[in-house]
Amino acid sequence: MIRDTVRTFIHKEVMPLEPEVLQNERAGRQGLSADKLKQLQEKAREIGFWGINTPEEYGGAALGSLALAITYAEVGRTFVPFRFGGSADNILYSANAEQKRRYLLPTIAGTRRSCFALTEPGAGSDAGNIQMKARKDGHHWILTGEKIFITNGHEADFAMVFAVTDPSRGAHGGVTCFLVDRDLGWRSTPIATMGEWDPGALVFDEVRVPDTNILGEEGQGFNLAMRWIGAARWGIPARAIGVAERLLAMAIEHAKTRHTFGEPLSARQAIQWMIADSAVEIEATKWMTYHAAWLDDQGIDNRHQASMAKLYGANMANHVVDRVLQIHGGMGYTKDLPIERWYREVRLFRIFDGTDEIQRYIIARNLIKGHVRPGDD
Repeated sequence: MIRDTVRTFIHKEVMPLEPEVLQNERAGRQGLSADKLKQLQEKAREIGFWGINTPEEYGGAALGSLALAITYAEVGRTFVPFRFGGSADNILYSANAEQKRRYLLPTIAGTRRSCFALTEPGAGSDAGNIQMKARKDGHHWILTGEKIFITNGHEADFAMVFAVTDPSRGAHGGVTCFLVDRDLGWRSTPIATMGEWDPGALVFDEVRVPDTNILGEEGQGFNLAMRWIGAARWGIPARAIGVAERLLAMAIEHAKTRHTFGEPLSARQAIQWMIADSAVEIEATKWMTYHAAWLDDQGIDNRHQASMAKLYGANMANHVVDRVLQIHGGMGYTKDLPIERWYREVRLFRIFDGTDEIQRYIIARNLIKGHVRPGDD
């Protein structure tokens, strides 16, 4: 029911905006204005889709991780930059009562916008090697350093910033998360990318942050960061499912209507195999991803399964979009069709929230050290 309702909404309300989004993006403008996004979110709210995985006490539906994964897949069917409203970063629920009033509740309501600021110029996959410093000064902390490739970093009005507060204790005890309002003095600039995602570069130059803005406990920031990243990992292959299913449908339609040498492309074995391989990989990603989300709903540690889903799903999307572009030939390479846009977008899936290489490292480490055994489930 959730899948069908979201799919209908995406087809009826969101997909019709695709030509407008393409036109805006190719003119160097924002694909979807904040006003239009808010209007779409309010329409979704009218049919009950608000805070899909947000606890009921905060006005959400609390449908769980599996429902959220299914929703991500349906939203992935369009490149319109739409997301359902009423949610907040999972680690914001670790806030105290006053912080919830100032940060969590406004974020859920959509009146504030956050960013997760962990990655640095010298610490990407090696997140435990962050160098940004926070030194104590009375009842304040002075933050100095840089963050890079931060999603929403140029648009957010506050950041969840991770900084070293005790170098002697390492990452698991010496890193603290701070809630830092933009008006406290940090600056940002957008980073142009090959896709339509323009992350931010953030600069903190002696930014004073009060003690009261520590999220969670002092020294326990790295644990919060890993919790945030863990929740994001199965979300990426979930979105990849929707992207790939939409692309595969386009390829099938083109193969049936495009004729060469007196026959449709769909009669060619080479094309048939591209279609078959794509369908199998999509189905495999779906089961891996939904299983990881289901485990989360059961309160079972799903980090191993989430890493496998992220690794496989990110590569699946890249395989599928490449095949679909090939099936479309020269037209697939043009900007008349959105395939080239998806081609650029899904390439990022293999990098952010843990690269392919990091996922392989995690999976292999779990197996070699015996944290996970083949056949156990």
